[in-house]
Amino acid sequence: MDLDKLFDFSRPELWVSAASIAFNPVFWNIVAYNEYHHKLLTKLFGGNRHYGCYALAITIFSLGILRDILYERALRSQPSDPALQTATVQYISWGLFLTGNVLVLSSMWALGVTGTYLGDYFGILMDEPVTSFPFSVTPAPMYHGSTLSFLGSALYFAKPAGVLLTVHVAVMYFFARRFEDPFTERIYREREERRGAAGKKRA
Repeated sequence: MDLDKLFDFSRPELWVSAASIAFNPVFWNIVAYNEYHHKLLTKLFGGNRHYGCYALAITIFSLGILRDILYERALRSQPSDPALQTATVQYISWGLFLTGNVLVLSSMWALGVTGTYLGDYFGILMDEPVTSFPFSVTPAPMYHGSTLSFLGSALYFAKPAGVLLTVHVAVMYFFARRFEDPFTERIYREREERRGAAGKKRA
């Protein structure tokens, strides 16, 4: 197999896209972790934690749009694989892209703005865990849906480099979840402990 026909590692667009994919989850986890411990965004917005969360949401959303633009440019700069330029692959690509977007958008609908954009780090906690669709299908619909959308786009454009970048996306999300899931569980566990302590005092 001639890899030069499948990947052009000399193109800067590929590396810029890879850097953007890596940067986004690192950025939002650092900012959210700092917010949890030091409340910098809340302080910046005069003590209003909702405004701080909305500002982070706008920032994360904007960075996501930029990442997607850079990904699309990377795909267009890379060689296409004739083996992927078939009707079957095209149908699969649309299925993956649509499934991914359904997971992402339905997750955002179920969680709301603060639930989607790390509101729990601001102390904006949900009353109960969301177990309805899409969380009944996967525990991480945002991440899995986004990964499917990346893969669908790679196949649509018949770009092996896009598949490689999708693997990069999956790896970054895997490590993001390794940090986020235990930390989120800790936040909600501490809330339940505080509630339990308050109940004992009233008793």
